[in-house]
Amino acid sequence: MTKTSTQALFEQLKSKHWVDLTHPFGPDSPHFPAFQPAEFKTIFTTDQDGFFVKQYTFPGQYGTHLDPPVHFYAGDQRYIDDLPIKDLVLPLVVIDHSELAAQDPDRSLTVEDLQAWEQEHGEIPAGAFVALRTDWSKRWPSQAKFENQDAAGQNHYPGWSIEALKYIYEERHAKANGHETFDTDTAVDQTDGLPAEYYVLSHGHFQVELLTNLDQVPPTGAEILISVPRAEKAPGFPVRAVAIFD
Repeated sequence: MTKTSTQALFEQLKSKHWVDLTHPFGPDSPHFPAFQPAEFKTIFTTDQDGFFVKQYTFPGQYGTHLDPPVHFYAGDQRYIDDLPIKDLVLPLVVIDHSELAAQDPDRSLTVEDLQAWEQEHGEIPAGAFVALRTDWSKRWPSQAKFENQDAAGQNHYPGWSIEALKYIYEERHAKANGHETFDTDTAVDQTDGLPAEYYVLSHGHFQVELLTNLDQVPPTGAEILISVPRAEKAPGFPVRAVAIFD
């Protein structure tokens, strides 16, 4: 049987390099501190019932997950199931902020950082998914290491500045962004809510949080494929995200 062009394309894609950008998660996994831990409960077993089923209870923003606009902005009523499926396959750009984050976990990514990256790798393409690599994902599965609290109870982890987000969206016309931490905002910049996250979602974009393995993906040349269930009216849900590249 002759292969269609679509089948040939997917066969070619399968020959490329694939990297899973998703953490496995469970009841003991790191999570946003305001949430209760996930509960995985066995409700049927093969021995007693002839089939094996678990019941899963967790907030939508758990594990590697997607935030649609409605998560923070009531003026944009797009839930997970409203996102066009073609928007879940995007050119992937990885901005390496890991060395600076290791030196100072309170340091936000700046416009100057992005411009320095572009001098080396070229302009961020329109329609891209821009991922912030900080290597914070290497702290998984420790909640304490993810929060990185000081003696006064202040968390310390890196994130985006609003100016950097405005640059990728308003100057470079990116489609979405992602990062390895709980939040878009650097932890010390959260004294008045989450302004960077609000900016992203209130301007019609989506983001993926708690990514991993970005250190295994090149700065340019990859595509990100995001798979997410169509839970009705979900303002957030865990995803399986994969990077594909030569």
